[in-house]
Amino acid sequence: MRELLGRISALDPQAGDAVKVIAYFDRLHGTGLESLVRGAAALAGHPAALTDPARALSLRALPDGRLTRAPQPPPDPSWPTATAGTALLWLEVPGPAGPVLDMVLERAAVAVLDHLDRSPAPALPLAAVLTDPARGEDERLAAARRAGIGPAARRAVLAPHRGPVRLLAPGEDPGTARAGLGPAVPVADLPASLADARRALRFTAAGSGADPGPRLVRAEHLGALLPLADTVAPGDAPPPDVTALERLARTSTALIALADALATASSVRAAATALGVHHSTAQQGLERLERLLGWSVRTVPGRLRLQVALHVRRLHLPD
Repeated sequence: MRELLGRISALDPQAGDAVKVIAYFDRLHGTGLESLVRGAAALAGHPAALTDPARALSLRALPDGRLTRAPQPPPDPSWPTATAGTALLWLEVPGPAGPVLDMVLERAAVAVLDHLDRSPAPALPLAAVLTDPARGEDERLAAARRAGIGPAARRAVLAPHRGPVRLLAPGEDPGTARAGLGPAVPVADLPASLADARRALRFTAAGSGADPGPRLVRAEHLGALLPLADTVAPGDAPPPDVTALERLARTSTALIALADALATASSVRAAATALGVHHSTAQQGLERLERLLGWSVRTVPGRLRLQVALHVRRLHLPD
């Protein structure tokens, strides 16, 4: 084969390059979508991307092999594209691609289509399949493998307040929607990450009015508080400290916002800065807040009591 490539290249360099492209993708046969997209980017010397809405699949590789799974916007109309069943593959090439890059795109698309033909799209979105505890581990691992996700690849489950769950790669932006985020785990442990994400979701707040607080809560940041989500239901009778916070919220949304800021800020001045009010205004509000609550929040035990009460209040609030 090397001798044949050498002879073809001597006669026609472009034809030799095309044959090398064919041989390259033949060697990648059966290695998975990640390898195919990385290979296309490496050969082209430009980023390559693959999307397939039917499989909730999105891959983008740089020529150096770095790969991301973040959702991709539609390709620029000037970039060369190729379809592979329900998937779309493209090279981010400015200007005309040329015959060699056209061959890279064509052979990559053929390899992708062959892979997808052997792995039909799941009836449910990929995230729903991989996080379903009712499915066997082998079934979930096989579905991940068909989508180009290896068993050791780590993903975190994002459980939004509204809408379907999502899988996030490490470092991927969770967005601004109200949601709980589970820990990043291997594919086999994704149902457990979903369970933690849903627990964390119960500690989130609307983020305004009578329900101030974080709209995104990471399960890993809750620590020993996380199991409280399994023991406190919205219909349960609230403890006295939560009743006091409800009284505070009914009295003034500014006071419940101050309570939330004091629970997370390092000082009254820092809480005032976070709320965008003058320090003296926050100080006056603090005195009124303590009278309504019935305890001081200026001591370490009092501040801890406030933090726990705010967390438990969110567990008691209706969805």
